[in-house]
Amino acid sequence: MLKSLNARHFRLFIVFIALAAGALLWALNVARNAQPVMPPVSFTNLQGQKISSEQLRGKVVIVNFWATSCSTCVAEMPDMVRTYQKYHDKGLEFIAVAMQYDPPNYVLNFTETRQLPFQVALDVDGGLAKAFDGVRMTPTTFVIDKKGKILKRYMGQPSMEELHKILETALKA
Repeated sequence: MLKSLNARHFRLFIVFIALAAGALLWALNVARNAQPVMPPVSFTNLQGQKISSEQLRGKVVIVNFWATSCSTCVAEMPDMVRTYQKYHDKGLEFIAVAMQYDPPNYVLNFTETRQLPFQVALDVDGGLAKAFDGVRMTPTTFVIDKKGKILKRYMGQPSMEELHKILETALKA
């Protein structure tokens, strides 16, 4: 009887382990597929106007962290302008966030000479970069859907073809 009891307990133990492993795999899959959301922040544009993340709900948003000293940022900016112009009338908002170390007069000069058509904000104290999961590298670009979910985070210059596909899908939703 002791041997049969131990065998039965062993089988139950194996079933329990299998169920626990399945539950763990399911939980990891759910966590991996969970989309982070745009943090509750307020951007201050170069004109001193505040734009809260809450005001952006209902729109697809690109938040692009950049710097005037970043050659990749400068190189991608004409593509970002074209992207904004292509999708703005369909509901796209775009906020270019200049990094904390970027001198405000450089940012203003760049914005004016390049005639950037979208919002440009200064991250004066580094709080915006910190809120967006500690952005350190420029450019870093976030694509955010109408409900505030972060659809994609690009570190470095994004593939414009891929970015446009993501935007088209998000704007239709």
